[in-house]
Amino acid sequence: MKYFLVTFGCQMNKADSEKIAAVLENKGYKRALDIKKADLVVVNMCSVRQSAVDRVYGLLPKIKEKKSILTGCILKKDRKKFSKYFDEIIDIKEFTKNKQKYSDNIKAFVPIMTGCNNFCAYCVVPYTRGREISRPADEIIYEVKKLVKQGYKEIWLLGQNVNSYSDIPFSKLLRKINSIPGKFWIRFTSSHPKDFSDDLIKAMAECKKVAKYLNLPVQSGDDEILKKMNRPYTVAQYKKLVKKIRSKIPNINLSTDVIVGFPGETKKQFENTVKLFKEIKYDIAYISRYSPRSGTAAAKLKDNVSQKEKKRREKILEKTLKQKSPTPLPGT
Repeated sequence: MKYFLVTFGCQMNKADSEKIAAVLENKGYKRALDIKKADLVVVNMCSVRQSAVDRVYGLLPKIKEKKSILTGCILKKDRKKFSKYFDEIIDIKEFTKNKQKYSDNIKAFVPIMTGCNNFCAYCVVPYTRGREISRPADEIIYEVKKLVKQGYKEIWLLGQNVNSYSDIPFSKLLRKINSIPGKFWIRFTSSHPKDFSDDLIKAMAECKKVAKYLNLPVQSGDDEILKKMNRPYTVAQYKKLVKKIRSKIPNINLSTDVIVGFPGETKKQFENTVKLFKEIKYDIAYISRYSPRSGTAAAKLKDNVSQKEKKRREKILEKTLKQKSPTPLPGT
C-alpha cells in the first residue's frame, strides 16, 4: 500500500506532515513519489488563506478514485464543504501526538509551541489551531540533541508565535540550544513584534549558532490599518524595534509578512506601507493579497479593495523590495 502526502500552508504544516508520514509508515504504508501511484492520498490543508483552500479544490479531480484523508488547519465551514469529497476528515491533533519522521537530512523542523492567543482580525489560526500551548523545554532540548547527533545542520524552531513561548523565556531556550555541542544553525519562525524582548535581541546577538536571519511580520505600514488588524503596535514602535535589532546585530537579514488590500485600505494608507518598505529595506517580503476568512473580525468588514487593485499593490511592493539600497532608517 502506498500513500501520497500533499501539504499546503506554513512550516508548521510541513512539520505536521512529517508526523503524518511517521504514522502512515508505522502502519505499513510506503511513500509514493507520484499521486497516480498512491492508494491513499492525505491532504494537509491550510484554511488561513483562500488561495490555499482553492488549491485543495484543484486537487479533487486527481483523488476522485482514491482513498482520501483531509487534515490540517481546517475551518468549520471548510470542513463541512470538503466532507463530501474526502473519505475521512481527521483532526491534526490525532497525528501530532506522534513522533516526527524528518523528510530532510540536513534541515529539521522542531515545533516548540502551537496555537495563538493574538486574534489578529484577518487570521483563523486561533480557531483552527486553538490557544497557545508550549512544549516543555527539556523535551525540545532532548529532541534537538538527538537531531544534532544524527547530523542535522539546521534546526528550525516553529510556532505560530515563537517568542511568546512560555515554558521558559524564549531567549533562555535559544541559549540552552546554542550550548548543545556540535556544528549546526538555529533558526526560528514566526515572531510577533509585540513580544520581541531586549533579552531576545541580546540572545540572538550572543548565540553564535543562531542564524542572523529574522522574520518580523509588519502586515501594514499604516497605524490605522494596524489597529483594524488588531496588531498592537504602531509603525513608529515597529521601526524602533528594527533599529534596536540592527544596532545589536548589524549583519541581520530581515524578512517580513505584509497584507495588501485589507478592508478599507486607501491608496494613501497603502503608500505608507511602500514608504516603510523603502525605509526598512527588507531582504525578503512575503506579500499576501487580503482574502476574507469566515469567523474572523475582518470578515464582518466590507472587502472593498478590488482584486485588480490588490494585484497592483502587490506588484508595487515587489518592485520596491527589489530597489532596496543601503540608506539607513531615519535617526540611525
